[in-house]
Amino acid sequence: MTARPSSPARRRHPRSRRGSLLIVAMLVAAFVALGLGSYLSFNLTSTRLAQRTFHRNAAFNLAECGLEEGLWSYNRTLAGKTDGWTGWNTDAGSAWRKFDGFSFAAGTTGSVKVYATPMTPSEGTSPRVVALAAIDSDSGTGTTQMIEVSLKRRSYFANGLTARRTLAFRGNNTTFDSWNSDPDNNPATAAIPYAPALARDTGGVASGTVESTDLIFNNARIHGYVRTGGPYPTVGTQGLIGPIGTADGVIDASRVATDFSASFPDIEAPDDGTIIGTIGSTLGTVGMSTSWICPSLVLKGNDTLTILGDVTLVLTDPVKALSITGKASIVIPAGSSLRLYTPGDVLVAGKGLINANASPATFRLWGTHTTEDDEQDIDITGNGSLTAVIYAPKADLTLRGNGNIRGAMVAETITLTGNAAFHYDEALANLADHADYRADGWRLLTGSEAAANEALFSGW
Repeated sequence: MTARPSSPARRRHPRSRRGSLLIVAMLVAAFVALGLGSYLSFNLTSTRLAQRTFHRNAAFNLAECGLEEGLWSYNRTLAGKTDGWTGWNTDAGSAWRKFDGFSFAAGTTGSVKVYATPMTPSEGTSPRVVALAAIDSDSGTGTTQMIEVSLKRRSYFANGLTARRTLAFRGNNTTFDSWNSDPDNNPATAAIPYAPALARDTGGVASGTVESTDLIFNNARIHGYVRTGGPYPTVGTQGLIGPIGTADGVIDASRVATDFSASFPDIEAPDDGTIIGTIGSTLGTVGMSTSWICPSLVLKGNDTLTILGDVTLVLTDPVKALSITGKASIVIPAGSSLRLYTPGDVLVAGKGLINANASPATFRLWGTHTTEDDEQDIDITGNGSLTAVIYAPKADLTLRGNGNIRGAMVAETITLTGNAAFHYDEALANLADHADYRADGWRLLTGSEAAANEALFSGW
């Protein structure tokens, strides 16, 4: 018999080596499990952080919305409307309200409480609005944000001369400077009249134009600042722009800005005055505030109209509302004031407007023309002095003569044709007549500051 070949001997792994492979596999699986767990934990943490960031941003935006509601209520009331604080709780001159029902995502809702004080601020007072926004979430990442805003009414007279478009100095020796009639910032104290020794160079002239042809300075001597909507100004050999002491023909580049932009809304005349057909030689009562509505005012020859007390006069003729010619004049004695509203043209010649007060704010002319076409014309001529504030954003304003002009003026176009000296009253930068409230400053309240304000929002 043939012997069967023997099969090769089967190789056997030692038991210790097979156990080592099992341990390595288990370690690898453990490391993979640990890595997956860390990754999942990291993703979960990132998701929570993202949700918390989203909720904080949502709370911040919601608080801003609450502040806007408070600002709207102030400006609505300022505009003479009666619904400014409708829906708000009020007590001791303050108002508060809760706005809720906001939904941001599944299981996430929001609300904001707003506290405003004082409801009816006096002139020069800055109201305060605080908003507390809360975000509630099923995920437990809800949060709160508290923001405080102080409000301040803007002024249309931050510059001495402000033209929405053309600003032209066509005289050969027009000058511009400034002074402050209220250096202690207290309207109760007597105003300081302009004097050459009080002249300053901190005022300015401005034009929102983007066309260089709308800026004509010639030999105007601007002791102050020039602001434009784009073009750089040029001056003649005797003109200048800069601080007092600047040489002729020089423009101080630090006194020029080319990014000026501002909005000048239309003004509505009050309608609560006594209607009269004609105006006599006096209007008003000493020591009292009176309001009148009349179609037009025409003074000629030796006519004189004397203003007594604080007078508001609304002229309604949309064509030719005010005309002063010959030797006629409007006289505003010391201690009296005139607010004049008109949509129609204004012609002031003769002796013009004689204002015996040091503060230009005692005569305010408000142009109420609203359309861009067929603009209002305001033409003021004289070699004496004019102390006035003019706001007529849809008017062509022309100042003729060689006298002194004290105050501030806003118009579509402003043209000075004589050699007048214009003195801007810096105190008019605080004149907030007809201007709305805007945010003057804001801060996010956290920590002890937030805790100190928590009482404002408790119980409601």
